[in-house]
Amino acid sequence: MTRTIVASATREIVIGFDQPFCVIGERINPTGRKKLAAEMVAGNFETVIKDALEQAAAGATMLDVNAGVTAVDPNATEPALLVQTMEIVQGLVDLPLSIDSSVTAAIEAALKVAKGRPLVNSVTGEEEKLEAILPLVKKYNVPVVAISNDETGISMDPDVRFAVAKKIVERCADFGIPAHDVVVDPLVMPIGALGDAGRQVFALLRRLREELKVNTTCGLSNISFGLPHRHGINASFIPMVIGAGMTSAIMNPCRPQEMEAVRGANVLAGTDENCTTWIKTYKDYKPGEHAAPAPVAVNTPGAEGSAAGGRRRGGREARTNRG
Repeated sequence: MTRTIVASATREIVIGFDQPFCVIGERINPTGRKKLAAEMVAGNFETVIKDALEQAAAGATMLDVNAGVTAVDPNATEPALLVQTMEIVQGLVDLPLSIDSSVTAAIEAALKVAKGRPLVNSVTGEEEKLEAILPLVKKYNVPVVAISNDETGISMDPDVRFAVAKKIVERCADFGIPAHDVVVDPLVMPIGALGDAGRQVFALLRRLREELKVNTTCGLSNISFGLPHRHGINASFIPMVIGAGMTSAIMNPCRPQEMEAVRGANVLAGTDENCTTWIKTYKDYKPGEHAAPAPVAVNTPGAEGSAAGGRRRGGREARTNRG
């Protein structure tokens, strides 16, 4: 059974077909959030702190951390800012982190300060990216997200996207990185623009699970981009992709409707043993109310958090449509 292990300093999480769905909190990302980007540039991390704590309290399994505040010379600005953001978040919550960047220097800088075993987000099928990122993945012995696009861009043909994923898995093997440490993103297209986007990704997920035997992820809210009541679509999408074999997603855990879908799918998939998490979360549920999630471990900000208060989006072009 494929098992991808990620960890914080004291907590280990397993991503796998026999495990509860891994919710990777998406909020610590300045892409499309001008206010957050401006705050981070100014050394103000109040929103980062708020988003980290809220996502942990809402039930996130991991947190994605992105510091791509500008497309202007990110090689100069992003490494230090990503390190600072990582250190702040690690001082706040006891959750594994996903290092989200397309800047090689930023990824390596973050890996040097990361506690536990983070997920590198991400590498594409572009040969230049493979040669830059995979040596770091091997050196630090961490798992990596593999995005199914290459020098030709994002193909509308799901067979091409599968071929790119297979290429990345094979190139990882060349570097001594096992398939269980590759988490493939098959790229979810907006259903409002591509009517068979749902069927495409379901078929892709089954192939990735059965043929490549890899774990998978996606930018969940891409499916609903451009539609009204996006969270209803997202919530419907969750159990369907889980049923097709997806094992994690980058999403907003602060959306109760979507988290209820995750927890319900875990119950029905048999990964919430004895319905323990469902019962703990919803035992006092009343119609018209959203149940509070089970508590998670958080660390009170200490010196690092205080200092942080004063003192581009990563390699996921298909994931700019945050819900």
